[in-house]
This record gives sequence, structure tokens and C-alpha cells, in this order.
Amino acid sequence: MPQSRPPYPAAFREQMIELVRTGRTPEELAQEFEPTAQTIRNWVAQAERDSGRRSDGPSSAEQEELRRLRREVKRLREEREILSKAAAWFARETDSVPPKSSSSSK
Repeated sequence: MPQSRPPYPAAFREQMIELVRTGRTPEELAQEFEPTAQTIRNWVAQAERDSGRRSDGPSSAEQEELRRLRREVKRLREEREILSKAAAWFARETDSVPPKSSSSSK
């Protein structure tokens, strides 16, 4: 499994984006600096989405909101599961629901 590296600092990404906008190609920058040309192209595309010049994907703010909402949905599902199990347990303990058994005894 390839090792991942820490994210590049925001100032460095912004500098690469500005260099592309001034006419340098991502390939030239990739040879001179560490990130790959595709990484630099991705940064430029995301910066264009964030500024409203592109609409082919979510902006950074939209991506962050999606991450936040997904975390919240996951937490709510876990809470619902816990509450469901607790309700079933309390129902069995108070004898309001007969215990589950494989044989029916009447």
C-alpha cells in the first residue's frame, strides 16, 4: 500500500495555482517541485470551482458540508441503533414483550 504524505500547505497550493495561471504548465511545475502534474491540475480545477468559473463538481465549501452531513448521518444511525437495542432490552426486562424462544409454550 503506498504511503500517503501530509497535505501540501495551502500557501504552496495557491502558489502553484498562480504559476499555472501565469502560463506555466503543470508538467513544468511537477518537474521543478514535488507534486505531480495531475495534482496541480486538480488544484487548479478546484480553485476554479471555488471561484465559480467551473461548475463540473462541488466547491470546497460544498465538499466540507457533505463531509459534515455524512458524519452526522453516521452518528445518528449509530444512536438510533443503540436506542433500538435499549428499547428492546427494556421491553424484555419489564415483561411487556415475551422473550424470544424457538418453541411456543402456551
